[in-house]
Amino acid sequence: MQRNAVARARDLGITPGFLPPGPLNAITDVTGVRVGHRTVIEGEGVRTGVTAILPNDGDIFMDRVVGGGFVLNGAGEVSGLTQVMEWGLIETPILLTNTLSVGAVSEGCVRYMVDKHPSIGKQHDVIIPVVGECDDSWLNDIAVKSVHEHHVLEAIQNASDGPVLEGCVGGGTGMITCDFKGGIGTSSRRVVLNELQYNLGVLVMSNFGVMNELRMDGVPVGALLEPDYEGIARRTDNYGSIIVVVATDAPLLPVQLQRVCKRAALGVGRVGSFAAHGSGEIMIAFSTGNRVPRETERHLAQVNFLLDSSINAFYQAAVEATEEAILNALCAATDMRGVEGHYSPSLPLDRVQQIMAAYARTASELRGG
Repeated sequence: MQRNAVARARDLGITPGFLPPGPLNAITDVTGVRVGHRTVIEGEGVRTGVTAILPNDGDIFMDRVVGGGFVLNGAGEVSGLTQVMEWGLIETPILLTNTLSVGAVSEGCVRYMVDKHPSIGKQHDVIIPVVGECDDSWLNDIAVKSVHEHHVLEAIQNASDGPVLEGCVGGGTGMITCDFKGGIGTSSRRVVLNELQYNLGVLVMSNFGVMNELRMDGVPVGALLEPDYEGIARRTDNYGSIIVVVATDAPLLPVQLQRVCKRAALGVGRVGSFAAHGSGEIMIAFSTGNRVPRETERHLAQVNFLLDSSINAFYQAAVEATEEAILNALCAATDMRGVEGHYSPSLPLDRVQQIMAAYARTASELRGG
């Protein structure tokens, strides 16, 4: 397969799990969810950006969505997650960027929200923007702090509910996964419960791992590829991180979303993370199945929610979609050279196809096929 900007895991015949994907196989299969990017590439050293996830197609400040989260390893940050965990609500866009740009991105989000709602900090409460980060300093001159408020506004304004750009875009521009070029990836799963049908989508900013740990649908691809990359310099003192954003239209409560996030962490583990000491694996989830109004004259709001006895399929969906979203980030990314000449190779898709085909033949033979 020739590398191209729209390559995805399924183009290589890699189909993790058993549940079917949605029409776009993206987080935007959840109705109302929109994604936008602003990529920032300048000169030989700036390789970064910002990605925006808008949780609904209305006014997220006035009609909040139910949220939850989970921290597998905390060598990373999602600002605003403390309030999400306390209130069980998300009331701002979710933004992803590099570690040293969290402040600028938060300021950009505040500008966007206050311009829409001048009452913030006056008649209404202040906001704490939800901003996730990973360290892209191997490829990006991170101390320059090249992400500014206007980049945040552009990412939000560019957000759409269609196919999601993956790989070296937005917040994922300078990210690396298992020593290959990584970045933004997304996937989705459909869940059918009798007459009810729901979607669960995942978007990742993937920046973790080492090559020999990489597994693709259970196949030790990284260990088999590593001899071909012995002469290429890699980051050695930065295990990296990953931010996982889970969205669903199923009416789940905050504690249920927290439990779904824990299963998304299993999806990260399937690809090759053991949550190293210096790595941050942080998951945040939201449900569009209920809107929680900021104001109501009745002081009451009614919500529907699924019984816990029906939640197993969403656990499975979270694992499968997270795994595939990471693989999509790897497949879509392209070679990149950045600060100080550091180089990150893209995943060799032709070689991966050969490895996967060989394992498929072996499995068929073992089954007697």
